[in-house]
Amino acid sequence: MPNPFPREFKWGVATASYQIEGSSASDGRGTSIWDTFSHTSGKTVNGDTGDVACDHYRRYAADVALMRELAIQSYRFSISWPRIFPNGDEKLEPRGFDFYDRLVDELLEAGISPMATLYHWDLPQALQDRGGWANRETAYAFASYAEKVAARLGDRVEQWVTLNEPWCVAWLGYMSGVHAPGIKNLDQALAAAHHTALAHGLATRAIRSASSTANVGLALNMTNYRVDDPGNADLSTLADLMDAHVNRWWLDAFTIGAYPRALTDFYGPKLQAHIEPGDEDILRVGTDFLGINYYSDSFLGVPAADAKPMQDGGLFPFPQAASSPIPEPKTAMGWPITASGIRDLLLRVSRDWPSVEAIAITENGAAFDDVPSEDGRILDHQRANYLTSHIAAVGEAVELGAPVVSYHAWSFLDNFEWAEGYSKRFGLVYVDYESQNRTPKLSAEVYRSLILAHASDSEAVQQPVG
Repeated sequence: MPNPFPREFKWGVATASYQIEGSSASDGRGTSIWDTFSHTSGKTVNGDTGDVACDHYRRYAADVALMRELAIQSYRFSISWPRIFPNGDEKLEPRGFDFYDRLVDELLEAGISPMATLYHWDLPQALQDRGGWANRETAYAFASYAEKVAARLGDRVEQWVTLNEPWCVAWLGYMSGVHAPGIKNLDQALAAAHHTALAHGLATRAIRSASSTANVGLALNMTNYRVDDPGNADLSTLADLMDAHVNRWWLDAFTIGAYPRALTDFYGPKLQAHIEPGDEDILRVGTDFLGINYYSDSFLGVPAADAKPMQDGGLFPFPQAASSPIPEPKTAMGWPITASGIRDLLLRVSRDWPSVEAIAITENGAAFDDVPSEDGRILDHQRANYLTSHIAAVGEAVELGAPVVSYHAWSFLDNFEWAEGYSKRFGLVYVDYESQNRTPKLSAEVYRSLILAHASDSEAVQQPVG
């Protein structure tokens, strides 16, 4: 089929600092909330931590060389805030900055464009001790940090992501408590949701003031809500609230400076208590691109007749749906594989938020139970099929006018998968955590072939393998 992707389209991979770097106590790095959380009994599978992870802090040069072998054109990595500002204040740790200098230079030498994410969940513990994202001052501390990083790296880095998945930061970190810092409190979750949106607006302006060539975006986890009975009023209301929470909160904030009406009506004074005069102007900022992290669609059933609003400790403080039967096939995370969903989502964003002029797929991937064969190969046919089918769906969206400019597979390496520890593997490259040996999987070979095919304007999307 004809290649729907423009010549300047970038093909990449993504990682996050705490998930791969290791060296958690090296060269003056401060403690992050994920250090604290993962070292708390019962918080992660098998008590796993990111202390060593993939040892990328020491092995970055070999990892970049492997990216080059795989024809990667763009690398989305994240910067560890406590590695360069151990306490989240103005006191700099130069050895931390030196590491990112070396990494960026290594990428450029390999012909790979760096995309730097400033916050991928590893908040300095010292800031959490003062309230974390529930404290408005953290948004201003983040903007100061962003300005300093952009001033240091902005001569070589043009693509910047402020925050990764602020929904997870607020609702998994401060409401359900399944992610760091492990708090279960509705008021703190609402505060964190607002303050991360403020942080994006403040940091975007700070980055631009430090680097005239910066292109700044925000990475949101997004999904399509599929309902059993669209004619059911209760279910439709629930689906709208879920969509407002997950998809529209931060998008509406940076495009129109306000939150979805469904949420402001629902929360009323609880949300308004965290909003100050002038916040609308801070929220509304001309973001250069939207980063979308897409893994699967979501399926909702009819709520139970006696469902009541949940109190602190639940994931959402409104009536819960009975989950529809999740269609097969599923990934190792139990998530359905819904390739057409990424096309539908991209087209929806293009239609409903026309001011978004560029979209980067900042994460897309799947976990499977990868087992090396007798000859040491990892024949992950399911992941290869997942990638090719989703990339084909992105291509359909591009053909229909969606302004997609890049695609980043999650993840380059198997890594520390947050509360799941090392029990789930998302990587294109298999990591033996004992030896730290890297082995490209079949999916990496397929992705490399696909990138090279697109670069040569030959057939755009390969047929599924296996």
